[in-house]
Amino acid sequence: MDSSSKKIHPDLKKFIPVAKTIAQMFGKNCEVVLHDFNRPQHSIVDIQNGHVTGRKIGDPITDFALSVWRKGGYGKRKEDKIVNYKTKTKDGKILRSSSVFIRDDQKKIIGCLCINYDLTEHLMFNKIVEELCTTIDLDKGKSKEETETFTGDVDEVLENIIEEAIEKVGKPVSMMQKGDKLMVAKIVDEKGGFLIKGAINQLAAEINVSRYTIYNYMEELKSKKKREKI
Repeated sequence: MDSSSKKIHPDLKKFIPVAKTIAQMFGKNCEVVLHDFNRPQHSIVDIQNGHVTGRKIGDPITDFALSVWRKGGYGKRKEDKIVNYKTKTKDGKILRSSSVFIRDDQKKIIGCLCINYDLTEHLMFNKIVEELCTTIDLDKGKSKEETETFTGDVDEVLENIIEEAIEKVGKPVSMMQKGDKLMVAKIVDEKGGFLIKGAINQLAAEINVSRYTIYNYMEELKSKKKREKI
């Protein structure tokens, strides 16, 4: 256990041996990552076989994990795990991923353990088998697909969140009205973008408003959420 582990939340430390065991059991194609959400910009506190996604200790949280953390769990039921979803690295590797979100005694999410298995070699072999065995109907079950960005730069995570929000609104920024820009801010907030340092300034620059306007948008969204609960 390296010296950086001493700074990890005590409830997360016990997962380091688990991460090492999983990686050793499944081999070099299996990356196992432990995130501490107390420091989202440098959330990776332990990583095994980091060559799979090209990450290392000290790299940031992913956009997908950030979104689940912001929402307090995955999906409508606020589940603590999502298993066997499809992800893709920048260099084109196809991964089968699973994430378990870890809570403290107060039931707050404090981190997650993520497994990313590189299927690329298996898929290449499967393609060869399909070509050789054309009379065999191979089982091609579909897995869940989630968008997740693997990067060593937290600014890139934020940039992807903002770009996706703008795409969802479906208008060029130059043609957006207040309601459109408010919707962009809402999507960024739901995905946990505002948990990243500097998000307000970056979003303001992207949609051509002042940082004070973004603060006003956030207050407006909070007020609307309170009214909906009444």
